[in-house]
Amino acid sequence: MRLARILLSAVLSGSGPAALAQSAADYPHRAIRIIVPLAAGGNVDIVARTLADQVSKSLGQPLLVENRPGASSLVGTQFVARSPADGYTVLAVANTFATVPLIVASPGYDPLKDFTGITLTCLVPQVLVANPALPARSVKELVALARSQPGKISYASSGNGSTGHMAAELFNRQAGVTMLHVPYKGNSQALVDVISGQVAVMFDQVSTSTPQIKAGKVRAIAVTSLARSPLLPDVPTVDESGVPGYEDITFNGMVAPAGTPRAVLVRLNRAISEAVSEPGLHKRFIERGVELKASASPEEFTEHIRAEFEKKGRLAREAGIKAE
Repeated sequence: MRLARILLSAVLSGSGPAALAQSAADYPHRAIRIIVPLAAGGNVDIVARTLADQVSKSLGQPLLVENRPGASSLVGTQFVARSPADGYTVLAVANTFATVPLIVASPGYDPLKDFTGITLTCLVPQVLVANPALPARSVKELVALARSQPGKISYASSGNGSTGHMAAELFNRQAGVTMLHVPYKGNSQALVDVISGQVAVMFDQVSTSTPQIKAGKVRAIAVTSLARSPLLPDVPTVDESGVPGYEDITFNGMVAPAGTPRAVLVRLNRAISEAVSEPGLHKRFIERGVELKASASPEEFTEHIRAEFEKKGRLAREAGIKAE
């Protein structure tokens, strides 16, 4: 279906393979739109806007960030899926790009058929935080407590299929416990209720929970990466704390509509790679718990999305995760 749309567009515009090749050769010759399918202010938006400023200098054309939130990111994602495959409309994505189609009955897009990867842009580990009153200061103590009270220890998330929900369900399975999911309509309220003690624990991005950890409002139990976070060097990983092999990291990246010329994808990939490697920028984000990082090639990021889709697909089936 996607190929048919590309060919029809080429016929109607009087273009063909030669015209597409010429377009790729002089790319870009006008402004590029980055669609963020989420509200402004989150990591996806902040990273996209920061890189847009840097990459525009390299490409010699402005990169315009446009927020199109709604319906668990479906509004903006579907818009880009229907856009011309010419590299002038791209999509900023996170883990949910691969996971939403697994739990929504009619997502309106297929992450593997309707899109192609450009590059990873950053990695953000999560941190397992608890209300300070919870009598568990480590992963082993939390596991023991959860096993003694099956289904009683509650965990918050920003909604079914969210990064926090997926991380917690992965923890449940690998640790052999059952904790009670309490979904919210947003991350902020979920964290507020962990702070107040309405919910016991949650998996949250390091970048958003660290201020609350340092203020003593929540206790950090473990981070979800295989290596400790530079932002929380004294906090162990889940892996080293008794759940070997556990890893769940939030990623951000850029994708384009399927059929976008590889030369265009490579041009964008290289420009973004240069931007994320800038030492000052890299240091600034590390201080927020965000590791800027690019994929070696567009194909590498496409495979990253495929692996995430397959891994989370198995988890969603096993846990019976469906959209609200």
